[in-house]
Amino acid sequence: MGTKDQTKAALKKWESLTISDDFLFSKIMRDQELCTRLLETILEVKISRVQLLEEQKTIGITTDAKSIRLDVYVEDGENTIYNVEMQTTNEHNLPKRSRYYQGMIDLNSIEKGAKYNELKKSFVIFICTFDPFDEGRYLYSFRNVCRETGAELGDEAYKLFFNTAGTRGEISDSLRELLRYMNDPKNYPDAKTGLPLIRSIDEAVDEAKMNDDWRHAFMIYQIHQMDAEKRGITI
Repeated sequence: MGTKDQTKAALKKWESLTISDDFLFSKIMRDQELCTRLLETILEVKISRVQLLEEQKTIGITTDAKSIRLDVYVEDGENTIYNVEMQTTNEHNLPKRSRYYQGMIDLNSIEKGAKYNELKKSFVIFICTFDPFDEGRYLYSFRNVCRETGAELGDEAYKLFFNTAGTRGEISDSLRELLRYMNDPKNYPDAKTGLPLIRSIDEAVDEAKMNDDWRHAFMIYQIHQMDAEKRGITI
């Protein structure tokens, strides 16, 4: 595929993007209010305020260790960190990937010489357009508990995996609709007239698609990815 064909292919992909694409998701979640509303809906909690919001945050502890690039990294006013990832491809590595992400977030958030109790509560959240554990549930949530007593360890490290195509489990009506929208945004019937959060996200997607800088950055990345795939390199 030549450069002209690559450009056309990249532009076509840009025009077809939805909120379920990690690039667009991370850009849209730069809106502090929108990100807060999303977190409140998927966690069903009230977040007082967001102190720090970063998209495509890269964490690399040492030069020879594997670095990570997080779609959305949020710190609130209650000593809590939220990492939200949009995942559309099942690479069958989410359990250990989430473990690595949480470890890297911990290393990044605590200073040398600090006490362990200073570690912040953290949520690693994957929104998946596939069922990561094949049980049909909307949500799979994990925390460390004692196998013998069932008591929680108290390390305040939580991993949540949402399945946009789920059908089982007790979740709020708002969250169910949000997952349904994210599962197939183009065919969701109430994107313009339904829940306020969904309307806001859908409007943000339309606005983002008109951002020339984001389109240019996405197309460059896509062309680099095509070139890498030709050489058999994963980026």
